[in-house]
Amino acid sequence: MKKLCLLIFTFLFSFSIFSQQEPTEPLYKRFPTPPPFQLLHTDSSTILTDKDMKKNKPVFIMIFSPDCDHCQHHAEEMVNKREQFKDIQIVMASTQSLAKVKEFYKTYQLDKLENLIIGQDREYILGTYYKMKSLPFLAFYDKKGNLIDVFEGALPIDKVLDIFNK
Repeated sequence: MKKLCLLIFTFLFSFSIFSQQEPTEPLYKRFPTPPPFQLLHTDSSTILTDKDMKKNKPVFIMIFSPDCDHCQHHAEEMVNKREQFKDIQIVMASTQSLAKVKEFYKTYQLDKLENLIIGQDREYILGTYYKMKSLPFLAFYDKKGNLIDVFEGALPIDKVLDIFNK
């Protein structure tokens, strides 16, 4: 009987030790500034980081998938309204293959966006940071680096621009 009680106690104790609680709050709520990131650029050799962002500009982070219809539509609209994005630092990240990211970049002529940082998030840093559940995932920061808002899913580009023009 003692052995059985000891075995049960040991099992329950070890179970409680190994069951770590995951923080319920996403990191972006605890640290409301643009996150550190490392993106493999479409040239296949350059690593772009948060240090490459232009200072004193609002930041628009978009986590996307090249296969996502909403993401494709966002890219098209951003290029069409590129004049309105000229003072906004845009960061686009995907966990898809670099070949798909390159194809997306070329197809939607994203080179026309002056303030764009785009690449493959190989380490899934941004997805973890934002605890995202759907694509596209959008995060908005003011020119001082303070979080304005986040949004999961499709959002018309005019509404994206409205967030920065408030």
